[in-house]
Amino acid sequence: HAVTMCAGMATEGFKPFAAIYSTFLQRAYDQIVHDVAIQKLPVRFAIDRAGQVGADGPTHAGSFDIAYLSCLPNFIVMAAGDEKELRNMVKTSLLIEDRPSSFRFPRGSCVGLDISEEPQPLEIGKGRIIQEGNNIALINFGARLEACKEAVQSLLKKGIKITLIDARFAKPIDTKLIDKVLDNHGYLITIEEGSIGGFSSIVLDYIHNKRIKKTKSKIKNIIFPDIFVDHDTSENQYKIIGMDSKSIEEKIFDFSKEEGINLMKINSF
Repeated sequence: HAVTMCAGMATEGFKPFAAIYSTFLQRAYDQIVHDVAIQKLPVRFAIDRAGQVGADGPTHAGSFDIAYLSCLPNFIVMAAGDEKELRNMVKTSLLIEDRPSSFRFPRGSCVGLDISEEPQPLEIGKGRIIQEGNNIALINFGARLEACKEAVQSLLKKGIKITLIDARFAKPIDTKLIDKVLDNHGYLITIEEGSIGGFSSIVLDYIHNKRIKKTKSKIKNIIFPDIFVDHDTSENQYKIIGMDSKSIEEKIFDFSKEEGINLMKINSF
């Protein structure tokens, strides 16, 4: 009812926000498709409980919304890496008038950034480079950004500089930035708080089916495993599924050993 009501409001010129948990939005999927997406109505989906949710357990974990929204035509799909980006995405969605949009955010406290400045709208489909580094690039989509930064900083103390990118958008993806990464790095790793079929699948589809230039880079994807994760703290859940900062760091090391990568070699953009 909430989704269809928002669709009706959008037809009358209102700017509705459908603020619903990821796991509960699944129950309105038919309404999302038929009442919103097909008609290209500018309903803004504010998706709470993205990713693992600690003690709320598997019934509340937001594991599938990236996949089930990104496959729909006429959708803009965003994920915030921190509270500043979340405010910017709220502003961005407010200005999108010709199609539905979504932005996802996790349960829990914020990073602690200064958010005193006015939020700024983002360029649709434009990612951001956090750090330039060697021949491995790590592209984050969503709230694993802080864990990625911690992993990158830990590696930096060991003399290893990884390129870190925040994708911001799963749809449309920043194909120019991905091309730039592939042209300057031999190895690409994506990470997202979601199941198979999401951001990483969109990246792979572009690389293998749409990109004109032949890709020589090797690619790995860090996604949720094919299980429902039991009740625990969010911190422990991400350790269990190998998506905490230490696990991300270890995955980069394992990738480098597996491929014989020289992590000390610097490849700037």
